[in-house]
Amino acid sequence: MYIGREIMETKIANTEYYFTQYFQYRIFSIFHIYPKTLFSIAMKSRLSILFVCLLAGVSVFAQKKSTKPLVIAYYTGDAKQINQYNIGQLDQIIFSFTHVKNDALTVDKARDSATIKYLVSLKKKYPKLKIILSMGGWSGCEPCSETFSRENGRQTFAKTTKQLLEYFGADGIDLDWEYPTIEGFPGHLYQPADKTDFTTLIQTLRNTLGKKYELSFAAGGFQSYLDSAVEWKKIMPLVDRVNIMSYDLVNGYSKVTGHHTPLYSTKPGEESTDRAVQYLLRLGIPSEKLVIGGAFYTRVWKNVAPINNGIYQSGEHTNGVNFKHYDTTFTAANGWEYFWDAKAHAPYWYNAQTKYFATGDDLHSIKDKTQYTIDQKLGGIMFWELILDKPKNGMVQAITNVINGKETEF
Repeated sequence: MYIGREIMETKIANTEYYFTQYFQYRIFSIFHIYPKTLFSIAMKSRLSILFVCLLAGVSVFAQKKSTKPLVIAYYTGDAKQINQYNIGQLDQIIFSFTHVKNDALTVDKARDSATIKYLVSLKKKYPKLKIILSMGGWSGCEPCSETFSRENGRQTFAKTTKQLLEYFGADGIDLDWEYPTIEGFPGHLYQPADKTDFTTLIQTLRNTLGKKYELSFAAGGFQSYLDSAVEWKKIMPLVDRVNIMSYDLVNGYSKVTGHHTPLYSTKPGEESTDRAVQYLLRLGIPSEKLVIGGAFYTRVWKNVAPINNGIYQSGEHTNGVNFKHYDTTFTAANGWEYFWDAKAHAPYWYNAQTKYFATGDDLHSIKDKTQYTIDQKLGGIMFWELILDKPKNGMVQAITNVINGKETEF
């Protein structure tokens, strides 16, 4: 019934038809018998069917509560940098990264260990805060395919994950394997068996960690990942959420510019946040288990022709710009012009003098993504990454203001 409940609770938010299914489920959960059986008993015992319906309905609305979307920060900083930011605006900090070595989950450096300990200590001041350890990263999962292909590898990893979480007092693990089944970081092993091995890994972790610890994973927001990398219907009932990396959708290997983190597609087949979300919702994944991503940085291309203000043109990828440096980089004095794509809900910049093109999230787009999270009843919004934000009046502040129903004017 767990899977059925999750699916039904998602669908009733969208249509009245699915409310009927959910209503029937609620009757089952209250009386532990199926609706038809209950109504049969009610008729025989002259129990008012209306009373039964009202009782189930009251239970539904009593248990249904308004929850705000989570604000989840990936964090690669140290024990001091975190103090620049308003921790009270965050629900989770995901320390990035731990890695797999000799099948075990390990912390690489003494600096990392000190950082994790300090992050966990913040929970005393911020009781709602959860500290999650992320495993892997773009270049950090080289042994993953081989390790997780073996039963003893998965068992060792799960066992050491629990030990590490217990040691630090952290709240869970986030798997950032880029990617199972499909090519990710150049040279890293990937194979068809990764798909089922990832499912078995999730099952092993959940069995080992129990319900005490959170379990999530970072997923590519592009179609080939969504179609081929993991077994969605098998793993989603076992995890708390999936953090959809709805950025780098046009990545550093692309020879053509485009929006790297758009909310909506502007043409058929174009990757976007909404495209990934709707795909997963159609699979029956509960909306509250979906977390979308924001990018606190730009992707930049050079040698981009001054056609269509640089978008969808050939170019050569180069170094990007972090959000906290937007104000001093993307200026008219430096030759940059700002553009807003109303269909994609995404900004971009073009410099006709240097022929540079940039794409990323800004305050406008991150507000739209946050509102989308609320409108779609998603589990939250995460971002890469906190130290790229301004300590004050930045992206996290904009996210917080939208969640709290406040206007953001900077």
